[in-house]
Amino acid sequence: MEQLHFQYKAERVITKRGYVGVVASGDLEILVEPSPNGIAQVDIRTQTEGFRQIWQAIFDRFFQDYNIAAQIQINDFGATPGVVNLRLAQVVEVID
Repeated sequence: MEQLHFQYKAERVITKRGYVGVVASGDLEILVEPSPNGIAQVDIRTQTEGFRQIWQAIFDRFFQDYNIAAQIQINDFGATPGVVNLRLAQVVEVID
């Protein structure tokens, strides 16, 4: 199991918590809560090792588009980048 951590400067304040997905084969869950300090923090636990660059590319693009000050926790069970992007879009809808 690999654990990854990313941090981004963020400006958009959120006030709600959100949860989407389920940890199951080929899927993942995302938990989001407001960040108190204007910094977005992403913590990922994944069973698939060696994909740090792909995860970073996904979140670089995500924070360019959404720029939310949030603490994001992801529990991954082999989700593809497409599934990750889908779940991220869903959690943004939940917290908006």
